[in-house]
Amino acid sequence: MNTHLTRELLDTRQKRLYFFQNLLLVATADRYLDEQEGDFLVSIGNQLDLSPADVAPLIDTLPVLSFVIPDTGLERTFHLQTLVLLMMQDGRVDEREYDLCLEYATRIGYGRAFLDDLIQKASQGL
Repeated sequence: MNTHLTRELLDTRQKRLYFFQNLLLVATADRYLDEQEGDFLVSIGNQLDLSPADVAPLIDTLPVLSFVIPDTGLERTFHLQTLVLLMMQDGRVDEREYDLCLEYATRIGYGRAFLDDLIQKASQGL
């Protein structure tokens, strides 16, 4: 993840928390957080300067959380790209994680073809 771009796009604590919330939703979609996904989340949390105390309320209320859609197109696409990277951390595409990424993609105006293209590019880059 490009730290400079991340700090520019996620320039408030609230934006960073919303971004992390979206990641948590996908990471836990299959009801299992494997080591690679956990490491990815910790890395992102560190880059975002989020402490365990910052993310604890998200974890505690995870069953009732839903995606937060950013205001700008660039932020929306950045979220989706990072959601895909998270989904690919374990080297496979879980159906529930895919469905959540597709839901997010659809909500921001993209379809299945765009998501599948992102997944293909992410799998080539891993």
